Amino acid sequence: MMTNGEIQAAREDLAAAFRWSARLNMHEAVSNHFSFAINDEGTKFLVNPAGIHFSRVKASDLVIVDLDEPLPSPQDGGPDPTAAAIHGAMHRNNPQARCVIHLHPKYITALSTLEDPTIIPIDQNTARFYNRVSYDMDFGGMGLGDEATRLSTLLGNRSVVLMGAHGAMTVGARVSDAFDDFYYLERAAETLMTAYASGRKLRELDHEVAETTAHQWENYSFDLRQAHLDQIKAILDDEEPEFRQ
Repeated sequence: MMTNGEIQAAREDLAAAFRWSARLNMHEAVSNHFSFAINDEGTKFLVNPAGIHFSRVKASDLVIVDLDEPLPSPQDGGPDPTAAAIHGAMHRNNPQARCVIHLHPKYITALSTLEDPTIIPIDQNTARFYNRVSYDMDFGGMGLGDEATRLSTLLGNRSVVLMGAHGAMTVGARVSDAFDDFYYLERAAETLMTAYASGRKLRELDHEVAETTAHQWENYSFDLRQAHLDQIKAILDDEEPEFRQ
């Protein structure tokens, strides 16, 4: 179980990620969810409660869900039912996935509607995800019950699930890992969808170059992921310091 200080740090990281997602328009107002497991089993996790706009989330707003206890209703300050279902199943069945971010931003969602939504490597950002995405092509509704359980079995040893007709999920050991992956996932989808819109034949990187690039992203000598989130928090400290409350 994490200490109180560690839990507060996770709360602040999540609140920063919520607010920055709103600034980037990678949100759906009071829908979509981020969570962070606070025990090793993944049975207790922080998640945003129902009804709070991403741009207003504060650290103290996040609620702790205990999968072994009755779930508070949204009316009583609990999470949205789909958040409890999808994130609960993800954490319980993938305890290595401490942070889970689920969004429906413009470009990755558009890509998820294609008959073949594969992120093909055409530049540095798309190559980051080469052979590193699990693809779900069996959308069965909004993520309640059996659908949530099914989704939780798709991750394997990867950190990204592209959910056909439903956006995507990223997971990581830290909030910074999952958030940075989603930021670049949406950037990659934007590049790919823009290139598709040109109607021109795409020039795909060969396997060796794409794999090398993905490996370089994974093993970069400087912790860009944490630096990304740290800079977001520094900007918010200047402009919206209440996010830490």
